[in-house]
Amino acid sequence: MSASEPLILTLAFDGATFARLDALRRQYFPPERNQVPAHLTLFHALPGESGLQIRRELADICRRQPPFSLQATGLRSLGYGVAIAFSSPELVQLRQTLAREWRDWLTAQDSAKIAPHVTVQNKVGADVARATLRALEAEFRPFTAGAEGLTLWRYLGGPWRLEKTFRFGG
Repeated sequence: MSASEPLILTLAFDGATFARLDALRRQYFPPERNQVPAHLTLFHALPGESGLQIRRELADICRRQPPFSLQATGLRSLGYGVAIAFSSPELVQLRQTLAREWRDWLTAQDSAKIAPHVTVQNKVGADVARATLRALEAEFRPFTAGAEGLTLWRYLGGPWRLEKTFRFGG
């Protein structure tokens, strides 16, 4: 392991929302591939060697950012999986601020417009994914989630290692 391994930035949900999403992920994600908890990724590959600068900037931004709500608006087919889609102007604004700050570091994936979602199933056959989507559609109701901070992870070639969670409002 070295400081050159990329960093991943995710949204930190309130406890009840995280528990709900992680339970769905454990239920539907293939267990042998489920190496990380439920998450909403904001950036997939920040430069690991810039970790100290990234941590300082996240601490500053999160100290000034109040917690906010986001809406789980529906389900999204991923072809070989299923995700829950989220909507939040505050989340989009926060990510745009970070993307401007880090524009020189961003990959094509991280430079693209965000479509906020939490993947609850992936890497299954299309037929399994369609069946999961139908099952979840039968019970899904939009809900409000709380955003409490940002979590920085180190990518370890499959699993992730928690680096730090930065809480909104200090």
